[in-house]
Amino acid sequence: MKLDRFYPIFDSVDWLERMLPLGVKLVQLRVKDRPEAELRETIAAAQALCCVHGAVLVVNDHWRIAIDKGCDWVHLGQEDLDTADVPAIRRAGLKLGISTHDHAELDRALSLSPDYVALGPVYPTILKKMKWHQQGLEKVTEWKGLIGDLPLVAIGGMRVDRAEGAFAAGADIVSVVTDITLNDDPEARLREWIGATR
Repeated sequence: MKLDRFYPIFDSVDWLERMLPLGVKLVQLRVKDRPEAELRETIAAAQALCCVHGAVLVVNDHWRIAIDKGCDWVHLGQEDLDTADVPAIRRAGLKLGISTHDHAELDRALSLSPDYVALGPVYPTILKKMKWHQQGLEKVTEWKGLIGDLPLVAIGGMRVDRAEGAFAAGADIVSVVTDITLNDDPEARLREWIGATR
């Protein structure tokens, strides 16, 4: 199954309730620092919403709950990989996306046969403090050359007007967070994104 080229990331079910009806087909739920019971409830609710709207849900980090709730995808950052049981994730039939920022991380990711590789931040990002300032489009092209047919997700500082450049550089999918969530009119911006990526 081919993944949609537009990949927003949200941190609550509220966002999914607002955005899935507008046509999102691939979405990541990135929820941090919540009690286990609340996480389970949130992921189950997100999974149910995505089923209703025919969207693919990718669960960030919480792979045990993703397995328990019968999710299809999990996304792991490099730090998550330190503690994750990747064979257990695979045995449960989940697909796996992995974040990368440099060659060592890419080598590590590829050794785990991921289902997509994410590269970031392509542009400067306000979302989190990183030791990587910006990778640039040249790095997107380099990464695509290294991973071949594997889907490449470009993330970090992405805006609607930057999507075309990211695709031209070799990205298969563009992921976005704050360009939607911090927008004055998130619904309108989301529609723009769908227009720019399909």
